[in-house]
Amino acid sequence: MRPRRRQFRHEGHKLVFDEYGTGDRPVLLMPGLLLSRKMHGPLAAMLAERGYRVLCLDLLGHGDSDRPPEMWHYSITIFGSQALALMDHLELEKAVVGGTSLGANVALEAAAADQGRVQGMLLEMPVLDNALLGAVLSFTPLLLATTFGAPAARVLARAAGLVPRRGPLLARMALDCLSQDPKPSASVLQGLFFGRTAPPRSERAALQPPALVIGHQRDPIHPFSDADMLMGELPNARLVEASSILELRLSPDRLQGEIASFIDECWQAPGRRPPRRRSPRPSASKASHPQGGRRRGA
Repeated sequence: MRPRRRQFRHEGHKLVFDEYGTGDRPVLLMPGLLLSRKMHGPLAAMLAERGYRVLCLDLLGHGDSDRPPEMWHYSITIFGSQALALMDHLELEKAVVGGTSLGANVALEAAAADQGRVQGMLLEMPVLDNALLGAVLSFTPLLLATTFGAPAARVLARAAGLVPRRGPLLARMALDCLSQDPKPSASVLQGLFFGRTAPPRSERAALQPPALVIGHQRDPIHPFSDADMLMGELPNARLVEASSILELRLSPDRLQGEIASFIDECWQAPGRRPPRRRSPRPSASKASHPQGGRRRGA
């Protein structure tokens, strides 16, 4: 399914989004740090085929949206306001809101700002308390490269911009990221470093919308302990353990099934909440059969 590319203006800046499908059950998805809305294209197409109207948003400084150079344009709270602004632009009363990594934190921020408009939260690889050291060690070199190595980074960006966008989605996403001017990218990183990472624990514990939290092991930036902690904090959450950081991109059937079932439940009759539960990581034998995983109570 080919999306419709659309845009709107918020606080003087252009924000671009793709729209898949139609209907009165919207789902809003946001990408990871410095990545574009295209990362959620396969998931959005699958959900649209199930009758959902799916919106994939490029936050400010990401993808095809405007990329102002000043760091004060970028923070999790500002990004959360942009998610709600898109809902305002489309006159949506409610939506299931979610994303990956940065996008998951933005979904939490949007819910903290106005949870009455959030039908549910899809939170893949949230970055919370236990990720601090891993994030600093991982992103500090990137920040230094985009700030002090800007001339070389611009040469790399021009070269990446000339490469045809063919092949696997992950390769195209990497090229899109590399082809961006380094100054706004550095400002995004600086703005996030000096602002709050997510709503504080007390605010997270007050969020009532149902939530699907997806985490995985062996990733210092997205530690499974953060996903597990968030599942315990949110009153109406379930936890699914992915086999790896790439499962949803390379072998998506199992997780797409979990996500689709969760969103179906979010749009059931008012007052019904998905039960709290935790799905364990599939074993090596079950990983090759995505529908073979079992559930157990949290």
